[in-house]
Amino acid sequence: MLKIGIVLIALLGSLYTLVLNIVEHRSANNPTPENLSDVYDAETYQKWKKYSAEGCRLNIIFAVIGALATVALLFTDAYALFAGLFGENPYAQIFGVVLLEAIVGAVIGTVESYISNMVIEQKYGFNRTRMKTFIFDRIRSTALGLALSCALVYLLAWVHSAVGAWMILIFAAVVFAFTLVISFLYPILSRVGNKFVPLEEGELRDRLMELLTKHGYKVKAIEVMDASRRTTKLNAYFTGFGKLKTIVLYDNLVNAMTPDEICAVFAHELGHGLHKDVLKGQIANFGNLIVMALVAWVAVSIPELYEAFGFEWINYGFAYILIGIFLGLVQPITSMIMNARSRAAEYRADRQSVKEGYGEAMISALKKLAKENFAHLAPSKLNVVMEYSHPPLSRRIEEVEREMKKVK
Repeated sequence: MLKIGIVLIALLGSLYTLVLNIVEHRSANNPTPENLSDVYDAETYQKWKKYSAEGCRLNIIFAVIGALATVALLFTDAYALFAGLFGENPYAQIFGVVLLEAIVGAVIGTVESYISNMVIEQKYGFNRTRMKTFIFDRIRSTALGLALSCALVYLLAWVHSAVGAWMILIFAAVVFAFTLVISFLYPILSRVGNKFVPLEEGELRDRLMELLTKHGYKVKAIEVMDASRRTTKLNAYFTGFGKLKTIVLYDNLVNAMTPDEICAVFAHELGHGLHKDVLKGQIANFGNLIVMALVAWVAVSIPELYEAFGFEWINYGFAYILIGIFLGLVQPITSMIMNARSRAAEYRADRQSVKEGYGEAMISALKKLAKENFAHLAPSKLNVVMEYSHPPLSRRIEEVEREMKKVK
């Protein structure tokens, strides 16, 4: 019965993902908001509907495949059988479980990523990733994922063995510190497989530096990333802390937007920096980590869980699997809260663009971003509340226009 209960919990998590994908698929028929009627022409809109439908169908199919793979692995005691191939050493068996999970995830994820990027994105003109780059990216992400998973699992084993029930707070604190280190190192790690160059000297750079100087804000660099090697889509982001703070612009964005639009997007990213949104997000994430640590404590406190799946004793690698399954029950709630916080931060960052005098440019930039990225113009309210870290485009434009009236 215990095994069946765990499998049912895993299926509930998969069902949640499946329902959201189905709702997203159906929302493609929602009417386009009036203030976005000029984003897509009739032909492009029909193209978007086909693109959206293919993407949603892919997500639905692989949500089902992922659920079936999880059920098969759990019911056949595959984790315990695979771990047994690594001998009697408990730490080797831990690695065996994590490795099996990584292999299954890599196989399913690679197939899904190939269809998404090399087939669907290619079909609609967004993909520029060559097969060599695609393979390198998948190997890199799999290796990095395996390394991080092993680090977390062995950390869990060490903390639980050392302090027992106190692991809830200690594990959360250590993982929090670990995520901060990764965040600090991200500007360095992101350079693997990507090329970054300083934004060239000229009027645009001068205007951007003027925005920074005006607020006494310092960054390590304003860099342009060679995203066009992989995609035609546009983006910009703020990364790093302290002396590593960097604002990154996709080369696609620099080439596709006017100087005013780039300044508007830059002011938005500056707004995130001025309000320390990256750091606040990390701090808010500590609550998530407390929940994860509590779930981890439950997972390592019930030996019967491991016996039900073929283990003779607690295997912290399998505990890692169980934590993911249990989090499927609470993650919708924590994600909803975190996404609400993120959407509020996006509205605030948009207001910074208006304060800098780039309101109109921000609206045109948002529309251009939506068009070039083939964004959903009328997503369902359910998906927005549960999954969207950014507000729907129509609402963002309404807020920008409202803010522009205030500053006149």
